[in-house]
Amino acid sequence: MFGYIKGMLAEIDEGSVTVDVNGIGIQILVGAGLIGRMPAMGSEVKIYTYTYVKEDAFSLFGFGSKEELELFKKLITVSGIGPKGGLALLSTLEPSEIRFAIYSADIKTISRVPGIGKKTAERLILELKDKISLDMPSGSEGVSLLAGNETAAAQDLMNNQKDAVEALVALGYSATEAARAVRECAPDESMSADEILKKSLRFLL
Repeated sequence: MFGYIKGMLAEIDEGSVTVDVNGIGIQILVGAGLIGRMPAMGSEVKIYTYTYVKEDAFSLFGFGSKEELELFKKLITVSGIGPKGGLALLSTLEPSEIRFAIYSADIKTISRVPGIGKKTAERLILELKDKISLDMPSGSEGVSLLAGNETAAAQDLMNNQKDAVEALVALGYSATEAARAVRECAPDESMSADEILKKSLRFLL
């Protein structure tokens, strides 16, 4: 129903924020990570939203980027993971960490999320392993999925990041550790996969 809500940040509560849109306060359920990134009260914010409707509930769940929103939509298709479970996953792990955990069947990482047990983690991996792309942008500031107008250099960078992560996993690191190390090394479009790998190893040794 709502693609995003844009307005003045009016309140921050535990597990939610209220955005003032032309005098109407709209409460949005959000994860701890997004609350931690909120600007000062009175600032303008833009929060991507998912509308959840049940017989006895009408709720808005909010995210800082389209990437997080699209991943959330996939997560809640898994039996046993409702909107609160999807929000918990995105509050505990970065989107890239979730994708790489699914890609590498890293049950341990997924099951450490509050409310997500081993069986649910196994089900999540089984149902989403063919639906999750490692080529999606990994930064929290990314606001869109890969589009047709991506430059060749940007596509090469994402491919090199993917290759570096896979090489780290082959060396024995978990998918989560590998994804975090590649992100920490802040690769740019001038770096090859080998250069990203070597720089990432510094954050792991």
